Amino acid sequence: MAGHSQFKNIMYRKGAQDKKRSKLFSKLSREITIAAKVGGSDPASNPRLRLAIQNARGQSMPKDNIERAIKKSEAGDADTYEEMRYEGYGSGGVAVIVEALTDNRNRTASAVRATFSKHGGNLGETGSVSFMFDRVGQVVYPLAAGDADAVFEAALEAGADDVDSSEEGHSIICGFEDLGDVASALETALGEPESVGPVWKPQTMTPVDEDKASSLLKLIATLEDDDDVQNVYANFEVSDDVMAKLTAA
Repeated sequence: MAGHSQFKNIMYRKGAQDKKRSKLFSKLSREITIAAKVGGSDPASNPRLRLAIQNARGQSMPKDNIERAIKKSEAGDADTYEEMRYEGYGSGGVAVIVEALTDNRNRTASAVRATFSKHGGNLGETGSVSFMFDRVGQVVYPLAAGDADAVFEAALEAGADDVDSSEEGHSIICGFEDLGDVASALETALGEPESVGPVWKPQTMTPVDEDKASSLLKLIATLEDDDDVQNVYANFEVSDDVMAKLTAA
């Protein structure tokens, strides 16, 4: 993998911890509700729901919240939601993919387009940048899961394709179709992960300077602050020195 620190750049978040946590729980709940609506409320027979619940548990989401999100699907609360993907370019020609769950596609598209424009980017057509990414599975563990060698061995046994271990944790990459099996094998070997799910992994990274990185991080942070946006991915690379300056600002 290109590097766990780059996924940290991609998944950069801002704001107060409580606000971030509340927003994260809301997005996790929505994914659980949609997964249960699409594939049924039994995690044993619904891989997407099983992964959504794993993610929620990995983020310490209370059991009551998870059960409530599943019940929403049974009550028909998920009927109006659509899965949308938006693609475009940020500052410096960096490719950006935005995944959303929305009950109003016009509202969401307008908000995403305005955010791109405000931060020096341009929203394109679906497919305009996704060819620069690979759709893969990702399982993330904290450092406490084990040392790099132990995690590597567990990932190898589980059938993963790549592992990146750093001071931030362990990021394990596998084939998109293999995600469920790999995640289950890893959970048996290493315990519950922090997160499990499909991601868009950049095929190549685009280095950016401090000014462009600042614009990109603001773009991503604003997008992720939107309640309809579930995930944001981008193919930019920032040096550790620049990243330290920006996160300290």
